[in-house]
Amino acid sequence: MSAPPPSSGGARDALRADLAGCEGHHFARGSWGGEFHPDFRPQAADVVVGEHWGSSGFANTDLDFQLKQHGITYVAVVRLLAETCVEATARFAMELGYHVTLVRGATAALSPERMHAAHELTGPTYVHAIVTTAELVTAFQDAQS
Repeated sequence: MSAPPPSSGGARDALRADLAGCEGHHFARGSWGGEFHPDFRPQAADVVVGEHWGSSGFANTDLDFQLKQHGITYVAVVRLLAETCVEATARFAMELGYHVTLVRGATAALSPERMHAAHELTGPTYVHAIVTTAELVTAFQDAQS
């Protein structure tokens, strides 16, 4: 990807910052950000959805197909970045009819202001719930008992 064109400022500069992150392919296969943490490596029976280069985890992947094949209707969205990939994936999930949960403490943003916007301003317009990591873990534990 080549560098974005010069800008006069404003919203275009915010987009330029996001595009600059794409130039480095921070999550490319074989890079530090593109590998599973050793504690979370897929197990033999796990389904792994192929990588994507857009913002949404649904676009150009088989994620929707895999979730539907397994009867999953609730998704909890975590990871990087709250104001781009997490938001795009959560919005896409909502539009596909999933019950969407954002998880505080399990997402990151480029600034505290962007995290605030993702969880307090825009998140409530497209998700069904915003919970803490502890609340999500407790819900999983309760569901198993």
